[in-house]
Amino acid sequence: MSDWQVHAVKYADRNARTRADSFIFDDNHDAPHAMDYFIWVLQRGDEIILVDTGYDTTEATVRDRPIRIDPAEALAPLGIAPGDITTLIVTHLHYDHAGGLHLFPNATIHLQAAEMAYATGPCMCRDTLRMPFTADHVCEAIKRVYSGRCVFHDGDGQIADGVTVHCLGGHSRGLQAVRVRTSAGWLCLASDAAHFYENVFSRKPFPIVVDLEDMLEGFDRLQGLASAPQMIIPGHDPLVMSHFPQDKTDYIVRLDRGPETWNFSS
Repeated sequence: MSDWQVHAVKYADRNARTRADSFIFDDNHDAPHAMDYFIWVLQRGDEIILVDTGYDTTEATVRDRPIRIDPAEALAPLGIAPGDITTLIVTHLHYDHAGGLHLFPNATIHLQAAEMAYATGPCMCRDTLRMPFTADHVCEAIKRVYSGRCVFHDGDGQIADGVTVHCLGGHSRGLQAVRVRTSAGWLCLASDAAHFYENVFSRKPFPIVVDLEDMLEGFDRLQGLASAPQMIIPGHDPLVMSHFPQDKTDYIVRLDRGPETWNFSS
């Protein structure tokens, strides 16, 4: 079968952050450190797979984290309408990755069983662990289960030819990365298994963590899933927008041909 095209679609950013918000161990903890927010689109002929949904204007208001463009509208330059999405990989159920499930009503979601158990289990009684989740988003995922439109995976799983998911945990109990076959080799969409290049390549854990050992082991696993280090795509790093070529518009970059430039430190 042919290879996949992969696009990163940036729908939001947050600049009022410091390196202390991104790394547990960092000597320069007061320095500014911006974060971008993405969803990802896989295309091969008429096949479309969406990876994550972002969050909508309602969630943006509640959390005081504005978005630049509604994730459903952001797909228009790629010729995709929300109703076209029938396969949706949810890397985990945090608000910024599953906060737009309702925007894609025709989609069957692919989710790790461990993530659903975590997001609906005793850990959610603890404020610190519950903070990245929003109950309405989790309930929307549950509705997909009851309507027969949720496929659960337990560890590694295949979504389509050339597209697999891999449970890494760490940041959330059932966090999964996505491995995609491209013309430049195996691309790994790390999602929040590595928010930034520095997380994985400097082995600096992200502060929101359920299991630190799983997070550190996940950094190693990411490097095994990708054909080369530059084919690991972190979930929130603004450097992605500068390393990869723009396509269609200024908030979309194409990933499947590899980066034009690459370094992992800002």
